[in-house]
Amino acid sequence: MDFIPMPSTADVLGVLIAIFSVAIAAASSYYFVSRKPKGCLDPQKFKEFKLIKKTQISPDVARGKDSEGQEVIRSYTPITLDSQVGYFELVVKMYPEGRMSHHFSEMREGDYLAVKGPQAFKVPFNYKPGQVRAFGMIAGGSGITPMFQLTRAILENPKDKTIVHLIYANTTFEDILLKEDLDDFARKFPDRFKVYYVLSKPPEAWTGGGGHVSKEMIQSHCPPPAPDIRILRCGPPGMNEAMTAHLNALGYTSSMQYEF
Repeated sequence: MDFIPMPSTADVLGVLIAIFSVAIAAASSYYFVSRKPKGCLDPQKFKEFKLIKKTQISPDVARGKDSEGQEVIRSYTPITLDSQVGYFELVVKMYPEGRMSHHFSEMREGDYLAVKGPQAFKVPFNYKPGQVRAFGMIAGGSGITPMFQLTRAILENPKDKTIVHLIYANTTFEDILLKEDLDDFARKFPDRFKVYYVLSKPPEAWTGGGGHVSKEMIQSHCPPPAPDIRILRCGPPGMNEAMTAHLNALGYTSSMQYEF
C-alpha cells in the first residue's frame, strides 16, 4: 500500500509513514501514547486525543501553548503501524528552551492534545513487502522514527524477507532513542536486521562508531549499490547533505536514495 496518503479508514493493514501535526507546546525524550477510535484522524482538522501513557526514554529527549501562552504547532512521525488501530505512539525529543517542550513537559496522563494528520511528505514513500532485497538506513537523532516504523513493519511481517541495515547517529549514549527496541530487533532477527550506532561524543570503552557517519561506515554497514537495494536517510539538514554527498560518491544513484 502507499504510505501517503492514509486511507480514510484504518481497515487496511500495512505500513504508513506519515507526519502528525501535534498542536501542543514542546531535553528529554518520551513515548506519548494517545487513544481514539480507529478511522478518526483528519488531515485538515485538529481533533482532541487523550494521553493514556507518557514514558521517559532518555534524559534529553500537538495544539498547545508555550511558556508565554502562544500557540505552537509541530509535526511528528508516529512509530505505530496501520494495523495497531485505536491509538498511536509518538517519540518526542524535548529541549530545555523548546516552545513545544514546555507544554509536553507539563502534560499528564489523562490530558488531551489536538492532533491532525497524516500529512504527506513532499515525495511520497511507497513500500510493498519484498519490493527491494535490502534497505540501508541512515538516521540521526529523532530521525529514527520513520526508520523504526518501517523496520517494525518489515520484521513483524513473517512473509517479508527484506533485510535492514541501520546506521544510527547521536551525540551521546543517552541520546540514543528506542535503543532497547532496536537491540531487541537485532536479537530476534539476526539475519534480517543489523544496527550500528555512531556517537560524536562516545563514552569510554565504546565499541560502536565514533565521530560522524563516514563513507567508510556506509561501505561497511550498508548494502552496496545495486538495483534491488535502497538507502533511506533522515536526520538534521547538515547530516542529510553530508550523507547525500557520501552516497553519491559511493555510486548510489538517485533512484537508490530517499530522504524523509
